[in-house]
Amino acid sequence: MNDSGENGDKKRSRRRPAERTTQRDPERTRAAILDAATREFAENGMGGARVDAIAERAGTNKRMLYHYFGDKEQLYLKVLEEAYVGIRTAERALHIGDRSPEEGIGELALFTWRYFLQHPEFLSLLGTENLHRARWLRQSVRLKELHSHLIGELSDVLERGKKQGVFIETADPLHVYLTIASLGYFYLSNQYTLSTIFGRDLIEPTHLNAWERHIVHVTLASIKR
Repeated sequence: MNDSGENGDKKRSRRRPAERTTQRDPERTRAAILDAATREFAENGMGGARVDAIAERAGTNKRMLYHYFGDKEQLYLKVLEEAYVGIRTAERALHIGDRSPEEGIGELALFTWRYFLQHPEFLSLLGTENLHRARWLRQSVRLKELHSHLIGELSDVLERGKKQGVFIETADPLHVYLTIASLGYFYLSNQYTLSTIFGRDLIEPTHLNAWERHIVHVTLASIKR
């Protein structure tokens, strides 16, 4: 009896500080698991990601992961939702509706490009979900609401631009966003192959800055009168 008790005490004392802390703090545990899962899914995709690896990264155990998120698929969907919440929340802070139409579109283009640069994990998650034909994304009601706000604000900016005679009448909010997102996403998601094929390091700061200006120019040129 004493031996087993002592062994139990020793095992508890050997637990990592991070694990002991997260078990006492539910919110911190959830955040740690989400952060770890984001990195694991971004690096290994849905199929290659391992629950054991996520728990280890988070400094917790699988039991806690299942307690907070159910299973691997539910955790993956939560990671996707939080990734989109991050970019949509940051977009709202731009207040593009408070700017002139040209400024508003230009700022959205700049922001999107820079966000992609700063959050490569977001692009990796997009790639993974597209491989699965948005199988998990289609399950989320929350994301539809987030994106409707983006298109609504973008529509208002374009309408003001049309009334002022700045933008063409056929300027479409979805087309504008697709132009911005595709110019940034393609460049970064294919940086290694493109750099190899064309013999130019596309990730050098000079080339990144030049492409940033190009995105803004192309986006505005496509809708200006």
